Amino acid sequence: MPYFAIHCIDKPDSAELRAATRPAHLAYINTMLERVLVAGPLLRPDGRAMGSLLIMEFDDRDAAITFSTDDPYHQAGLFESRSVTNWHKVLPAG
Repeated sequence: MPYFAIHCIDKPDSAELRAATRPAHLAYINTMLERVLVAGPLLRPDGRAMGSLLIMEFDDRDAAITFSTDDPYHQAGLFESRSVTNWHKVLPAG
């Protein structure tokens, strides 16, 4: 099954919306935990969240887009931008 990188950048001044939506977002990600390679927030130099990065397995790009569209963060309007890109794991092997 191929991997896809879901890269999202938050809208400016959206820390409160991120915090309020985080429990629903995490619950949603946990429904597909067996497909998650890595997931977590993108951070500013000062440590504040500025977006999200998930690398997950999906059957195809359409499934990855559907998953990211149904994410509570996306549904709440948190993201200024979002990209879904095929990704190939090279290292570490295995």
